[in-house]
Amino acid sequence: MLPLKGITVVSLEHAIAAPFATRQLADLGARVIKIERPGVGDFARNYDSRVNGMASHFVWTNRSKESLTLDVKHAEGATILKKLAAEADVVVQNLAPGAAARLGLGYEELSKENPSVIVCNISGYGTGGPDEKRKAYDLLIQSEAGFLTTTGTPDSPSKAGISIADIAAGMYAYTNILAALMQRGQTGKGCQVDLSMLDAMTEWMGYPLYYSYEGAEPPARAGASHATIFPYGPFTVGDGRTVILGLQNEREWKAFCDVVLEEPKLTADPQFSSNSLRAKNKVVLTEIITGSFSDLTTENVIARLDRAGIANANMNEMADVWNHVQFEARNRWREIDTPAGRVPALLPPGGIGTEPRMDAVPALGEHSPALLAEIGYSKEDIAKLLEEKVI
Repeated sequence: MLPLKGITVVSLEHAIAAPFATRQLADLGARVIKIERPGVGDFARNYDSRVNGMASHFVWTNRSKESLTLDVKHAEGATILKKLAAEADVVVQNLAPGAAARLGLGYEELSKENPSVIVCNISGYGTGGPDEKRKAYDLLIQSEAGFLTTTGTPDSPSKAGISIADIAAGMYAYTNILAALMQRGQTGKGCQVDLSMLDAMTEWMGYPLYYSYEGAEPPARAGASHATIFPYGPFTVGDGRTVILGLQNEREWKAFCDVVLEEPKLTADPQFSSNSLRAKNKVVLTEIITGSFSDLTTENVIARLDRAGIANANMNEMADVWNHVQFEARNRWREIDTPAGRVPALLPPGGIGTEPRMDAVPALGEHSPALLAEIGYSKEDIAKLLEEKVI
């Protein structure tokens, strides 16, 4: 049995943060009822059409859920929502600031009728403070948390290529909900989780924050290289390709000089005798390394790195990741159903000895009639709700 079997989650969610959190709850067996706007749905459904006409973000974060379309501003829609929330184990929302409270979805109100409910609010800046009501998107939180100042080249800051602030918030929402369920198992009482994207992203910024402690110089933007460890990053090889490599200590530096560069005397060069000096003199050292690699192929360099015990990696394109030998060897791919046919999906990281739930990505409103029938609505009632565009 999956560990969250029997747990019902009602989620008013869109975009990435909340859907990513609830999809992981679904992976563990929770029943996730996704509330969507009639006719439109989660706006992430329309971000692109790259997966057989469906949006890439949506396919990634919404498998194994039930889609209920509901106009929550309509009187009957609000009644339906309250009925579902009254029976839910967990209510999740990442609506605009203040919207959930206006809908009666605050913990204080829900817990009067459902004292064991866990309410998880995901927002940009959290409850209280001058920024409480500010709108927040992934890029904006990356910027507020200082991430942009650490990423990119010296001349140009860059955002992450993925929605890293949303993902951070989704991960902390997921783990906080799991902790709240464990706590409820001991106390019988629910609680509120107030999760802000800014909190989550800033937690992930711990290294550059402490590196800059008490006004110290922050780490420089170093492109694909490490800001403070060197050599650690991409280096061009004679065949025009790029090898990614990383050194972590003086033992590896010696092996790198002896075996990879075949220049043992470089080990004791006073310009490079410690990591801080190598980082300080990285321009000179880069010229030495790329000069050494200029007559070699990528295969030659990787063979030397492996022989020396130096960590290295391929700079893969997305097509390479789809076909990564490690995923195939470890049987990490599954297939899931979608409204547009079956597509591959990667198993969730880790595992607890049972196959995770990996059910279909729902069509918009696919489960509305069945869900309403569960809570007592007749076929005639459901037909009327459809006609009035409540669902």
